[in-house]
Amino acid sequence: MAERLKGKPVADAMKEDLVKRVEDLKAKGVTPKIGLIRVGANPDDLFYEGGIKKTSDGIGLAYEIFEHPEDVNQEEFEQSVLSVGADSSIHGILMFAPLPKHLDEKKIRSLIPVEKDVDCMTLGSAGKVFTDDQTGFPPCTPTACMEMLKFYEIPLKGKKVTVVGRSLIVGKPVAMLLLREHATVTICHSRTENLDQVCAGADILVAAVGRAKMIGSSYVKPGQIVIDVGINPDPDNPGKYCGDVDFAAVEPIVDKITPVPGGVGSVTTIVLCKHTVMACEMQQGR
Repeated sequence: MAERLKGKPVADAMKEDLVKRVEDLKAKGVTPKIGLIRVGANPDDLFYEGGIKKTSDGIGLAYEIFEHPEDVNQEEFEQSVLSVGADSSIHGILMFAPLPKHLDEKKIRSLIPVEKDVDCMTLGSAGKVFTDDQTGFPPCTPTACMEMLKFYEIPLKGKKVTVVGRSLIVGKPVAMLLLREHATVTICHSRTENLDQVCAGADILVAAVGRAKMIGSSYVKPGQIVIDVGINPDPDNPGKYCGDVDFAAVEPIVDKITPVPGGVGSVTTIVLCKHTVMACEMQQGR
């Protein structure tokens, strides 16, 4: 039976560190604050927002919600984003996406200051990630993967890591973060030939393809470590969620594996808070 790499111990350790850092900032007269920009009331956005508020309260991080109606016009919304970006009391910004189709999301994203872009929503932030400029903030989910690998003391230097998925949200940035740690990275996707064989050849497998239970027993090998980033409706259990990995088939084979839920996803929110605290520290010249 594989060791389950749970997210809660990782998040708890990060919270302990962040509480001290927030207290230090407050002692200097600065309270780190995140601005949350939301259009409409999508249930997924509201769920994530609730998690951010709860986690922020737990570490002393301030937040402010900037809510707009579903039919907000482009000009009004642009002005609001510019106003949030110019507010010196706000150190990090998260905009819930995707936006309604009548809004030019690409243009709106570009209005967020890079130094406050704590979830890599802008091209400037992506450029920093891909040029190894560590003053930029990678997306929170890939960073959560790295935090878990670090917490569980899983060595990366020289290891063969296969990433299944090539999105700008997870696949590509997590590959860049793994390269920073001197891993040898292969990026695959759903159209890769002999994908199961490529995956089975890895020391560490990161599943971020967005397909429920796609990674089965033929994709893994004994001794392997599996990081499952997926969160999908479970086709076999209505109302439940599952990862990109067929946990029941893979868990008896591999050495370590992240569960879904309770794995990478449970670290993502604390990473967002950490990025906001880091942004505040940098904006104070630390």
